[in-house]
Parts: sequence; structure tokens; C-alpha cells
Amino acid sequence: MWQHASVAGDTDAPVGMPHPDDDYTPTQRDLPVITRDPGPDATPTLVDAPVPAAGEEAAGPLYVVGDVHGYLDELRAALLDVGLIDAEHHWAAGNARLWFLGDFTDRGPDGIGVIDLVMQLSAEAAAVGGYCKALLGNHELLLLGAKRFADTAVNSGAGTASFQAAWLLNGGQRTDMERLQEHHLQWMSRLDAMTLADGHLLLHSDTTAYRDYGSSITTVNDAVTEALERRDPDETWDMFRKFTKRFAFRDDDGAQVARDLLETYGGRQVVHGHSPIPYLLGEAPAKDGADADGERTVHIEGPHLYAEGLAVGMDGGVTMDGRLLVARLPLTD
Repeated sequence: MWQHASVAGDTDAPVGMPHPDDDYTPTQRDLPVITRDPGPDATPTLVDAPVPAAGEEAAGPLYVVGDVHGYLDELRAALLDVGLIDAEHHWAAGNARLWFLGDFTDRGPDGIGVIDLVMQLSAEAAAVGGYCKALLGNHELLLLGAKRFADTAVNSGAGTASFQAAWLLNGGQRTDMERLQEHHLQWMSRLDAMTLADGHLLLHSDTTAYRDYGSSITTVNDAVTEALERRDPDETWDMFRKFTKRFAFRDDDGAQVARDLLETYGGRQVVHGHSPIPYLLGEAPAKDGADADGERTVHIEGPHLYAEGLAVGMDGGVTMDGRLLVARLPLTD
């Protein structure tokens, strides 16, 4: 049985569970933060690679990656396991297509290393007829805000807040901020919010808030990019708050919500990150991912298919000792 605690204007939010309602504002810690020793491999992997120009999609297989949150070693291992990179961490998949669903930084030890790897793979894949692309996650918005606006007060909906405070509270790593450079900021600020690939509507957050920015994929992406270009702290905070909402497809009406979103933007299935699969299942793990006897309480076998098959959850909960997920689409039984 869940215990409950007051959360910024709410009295029914379970402890440790993110709040799904429209009034949710991220002014307290959202999910558990697991601290790991970054080890000797967590050195910068700076690759100043431009985002490849958009072109026709290759005919290779389509893969998606869930939330990485700074776990560079786990990402490398997962990509190597499915043959997308080689042992030296270079693109090895020819004309394959790879989409990251956002949230590259925070909570884990090497978020900048993750971004550098994605940028590197983007250039390498494009050179051989494939592609590696990425979507904007709420943690990219959080990091952009912390860098651009720091302690500037914003209207959080529950009093004043700041990006810097929210970033630190939600797993911001000072080593990431120290290594963050202008080309990282430019890359993040140009990321699309959503895309359509082989009938799959790819987005970061399991929310309908994308509708606030337009009724087509192009208008949403243009509106998000233009908003970030204006560099207004309150506007950026409002976008961050909206894309932090979750669980739109989880409850009894989730399938209909997914259908409505697909009718608006196209596609047969929504594929998202953001909400860890244990939370989608209503199973919050222990803070460190293990029970009192040291046994793991998070057992993620793969993506979570739900909402009558219309939604796929890709956040395997790597930050809570779950699993960093890489999956080929369409999913097979």
C-alpha cells in the first residue's frame, strides 16, 4: 500500500511516484537518483560533430533508445549488444536507423559523454547511409534552462522556482555543467520534439501536451524550436513543465487518448520514454533498486506494450537499477 505525502498543491500523490495531473510542477525530486562511481571510463568524449542534414530515410532497420540519463557505459553495452556499434564505440550498422527518445543527462555520471557519443554516431551513420537522430526530452530543457537562466526566478505554478534549483533537485550533475559547451547547447536546442517513423509516433514524454504547440509534427517542432530561440525563462519553464507530465496512456482511457493523439499526428503506435516502466506498471522500486536482502526489485525484460497495443514505453529505469533499453521496431512477440 502506498503512503501519501503532500506534493505542491496535491494531497494524493504516492511517495516516490511522479504526479500525473495537469497541476504537476517539478519543484521537488521527481524520481530516485542512484549515484554510481563514474570510474575511469567516464572521461569526456568530445566530438564537435554537426547534426546531419535531413534527407530521405534509409531503408535499414529502425531502432529506438529509451532514457539514458548519463549512463554512458550502459549505453555503449546496449548498442554493442544489438550490433549498432563496434567494440571501439563507432557506428557499425550500415544503413540502420536509430532514434534516441531524449533525456541524455542528469542522475547518471556522464551525461556530456552520452551527448558526445550520440553526436559522433550521428555523423558516422550519415556517412554510410544510415542515421542516428535524437528527440528533445524534458531533461534537455532542464539543462538548457539551468545553463541559460541559472537562478532566475520563474513562476512554477506553486510559487517561485528556478531552473538551477530544479536541475539539482532532479539529478543535475555538476561535472556535466562544467563540461557543457556551446555546441552542446546548440545541438540540444535544435532537437525535434516528435517524429514519425514507419508508422511509429516517436516522442519523449507520455503526455498530450504536445498539442499545445500545434496540430502537426512540423508545427510542433517549429514551435518548440522557436520558443527556445526566444530564450525567455518563463516560456522555457512552461514548456519544461508541460513535457514533464506523464501517464497519459496508462489509465482506463489510455487507449482512447493514444488513438486521439495518433489521429492528430499520424502513425499506428506511440513510442515514448520519460515514465519508467515500473511506474507505468504501478510498481515503485526501492530507492536503490534492491530490497532489504540485496535482491533486485526492478526486473525489466524489454519495452512495455500497453494501451491495447497502441503505446510502447521505452524507459527501462536505468536510474533505479533497471535496464537501458534499445529495441528494434516494430516489436515482435
